[in-house]
Amino acid sequence: MALVSACDRGAHPAQTGKVAPDFTVSDGATTIHLASYRGQVVLLNFWATWCPPCVQEMPGLVELHHDRPDLAILAVSIDDDPNAYSRFLVRRHVDFITVRDPSQSAARLYHTEGWPETYIIDRQGVIRRKIVGDPDWSNPEIRAYLKSM
Repeated sequence: MALVSACDRGAHPAQTGKVAPDFTVSDGATTIHLASYRGQVVLLNFWATWCPPCVQEMPGLVELHHDRPDLAILAVSIDDDPNAYSRFLVRRHVDFITVRDPSQSAARLYHTEGWPETYIIDRQGVIRRKIVGDPDWSNPEIRAYLKSM
C-alpha cells in the first residue's frame, strides 16, 4: 500500500484520532449526512471525474463495495459539470453512494486539496486513517485493516 507521508497529506494527518467533521451535502439527487452513518465503518472518498488517479481508483472501490457491503463507501465528487459526473457514474457502474459537491464544502472541512483522498472513519465517527492517491483496495493489508475495525 503506497501512502504519501508529508505534513498533513500522509496516512496519519493531524485529524487522526479526532471525530470526523460532520457535514451534509446534497446535489438534488443524493444527500450525504455523515453523522447518519455512525455505527458503520465509513470510507469517505473525495474525488473528481477529471482526476486520472480517481478514475483509476474507482473500479477498486466498486469491487470493495461489492465484497464488503457492510462498509459505507461515501464518495464526494468536486465536479462542476453535472452531466459529466452523471455519465461517469453510469459508464463506470458506480453503485455506491456518491454526491456532487462543486463548492468543495465537505473537502474543505477535511483540508483536502489533492484528489483522491480517502478517510477511514470508525464506527464511533473517529478518523483512523487517511489514504492519499489511488491505493489497491484489494490489497490484503488494507482488507485486513478494514476487517479489524
